[in-house]
Amino acid sequence: MTYPEQINLPFNFSAIKDAFEMRHPSANEPSGPGYWAIIQGNNVVLTQGDNGLSLPEGDLPGWLVSKQALICIGLWRGKPLYAITVSTQLTLEPPFTAEPFNAAEDRMDPATMTLAGLAKQILHWERQSRHCSVCGSETEPIPGTWGKKCCGCNAEHFPHIHPCAIVLVRRGNELLMTRKAEWLPGRYSLVAGFLDFGESLEECAIREVREETGIEIKNIRYVGSQNWPFPAQLMAGFTADYAGGEIKVDPSELEDAKWFRADALPSLPPHRSIARHIIETYGRKILAGSSPANV
Repeated sequence: MTYPEQINLPFNFSAIKDAFEMRHPSANEPSGPGYWAIIQGNNVVLTQGDNGLSLPEGDLPGWLVSKQALICIGLWRGKPLYAITVSTQLTLEPPFTAEPFNAAEDRMDPATMTLAGLAKQILHWERQSRHCSVCGSETEPIPGTWGKKCCGCNAEHFPHIHPCAIVLVRRGNELLMTRKAEWLPGRYSLVAGFLDFGESLEECAIREVREETGIEIKNIRYVGSQNWPFPAQLMAGFTADYAGGEIKVDPSELEDAKWFRADALPSLPPHRSIARHIIETYGRKILAGSSPANV
């Protein structure tokens, strides 16, 4: 499965905008039958049918109903979309199945993947925002937003989105690829890391490459972004050129880092990720002989 533009990547709102209407908690909540975004740990609970995997619709069986209050996060195809979590210890019965968000293959269509990711992100925020981080008092919703206001000190809190830089580094016809120990065997991806105090995203990209691999980079160019709801990140994608240095892996961050020819790449992340989009889009340009200024 490929995506024509980075704005259309799964987890970005454009993947669902034609059929989804966001509803904040303070809005008049729809009622009645609808769709379900059910999160079970790092999986989404879907139904398996003749047309593949899809969000459950209609009434849920009693054994699957969550004890916590459900949240209606909007309207999908004109019907309510409810978000809940269920225990990781719950055994699912057919036709329900747990599909990992980090599955090796993209078995979910972009809309299903995006709605599930949105639900996961909202449920995470709801859990994390029950109490004020300033004084510890309970919070209440701020009308018209996903924000919360402290019932004790009146401090206002809004969803915490954590920016990250992810960068493809090229050296001639080679790409710098890195590997974490917990990834699937043989899989490599791009250097990525969280923004630090006082940094621009470009400075973050430079620092992360230096810290993780010992490589210096230049000509940093922004190429797109992706919402990444695991649990609440924004991935800002860049390409850059090699400026100097030899690979020296930071073992606290990585298991390995290598230069790979653009026509002989290792196992890559799934197509759902901006990492794969950058590698394939700009790797192809390298193979086509594009100059650094045009990549």
